[in-house]
Amino acid sequence: MMELVEANWPLFAIALLIGLGAAYWVFVITRRTGVTSLMRDTLDEGAAPASRNQALIDAPPAVPQGLAGVGTAVAAVVEEQRIEAQAAADAAAAPAQSDDDLCRIKGVGPKLKTLLVSLGVTRFDQVAAWTDGDIDKIDAQLGRFEGRIRRDNWVEQARLLAAGDMAAYQDRFGKL
Repeated sequence: MMELVEANWPLFAIALLIGLGAAYWVFVITRRTGVTSLMRDTLDEGAAPASRNQALIDAPPAVPQGLAGVGTAVAAVVEEQRIEAQAAADAAAAPAQSDDDLCRIKGVGPKLKTLLVSLGVTRFDQVAAWTDGDIDKIDAQLGRFEGRIRRDNWVEQARLLAAGDMAAYQDRFGKL
């Protein structure tokens, strides 16, 4: 075997160089991508300033649908009243603010509190009233926090916090 290598070492060297060249071509040259564009960006040096759509700038304000025959001043007042009514309806539909700080439950941090509020859970008495089915339903929506409700015993913590029994809470779960 050694005689074969010694006799043909120039061929082996050429084969090695061809292999290295082919590997370079496959892994380096073919991976290069070039982006060419004939369009210039307005931020490019020497480019013209951005053009504005003057027709949109000069156009009168749009009149809300259904108010086409009404004057623009009246239409503006009606639109403003509609926006105020929508804001009032949104505020009424929003859940009432609660004094309960869900972060007082051990195992609930700011991110988990935000997630619970998005699920409609804002008070201790809600958590205290959970059944096994409720726990399973909420737990499935907690993502990476799944399993925490039972592991940290949130229902019992919430029951004690809702009742205001801080002595029993601290005996069972430690200080807040």
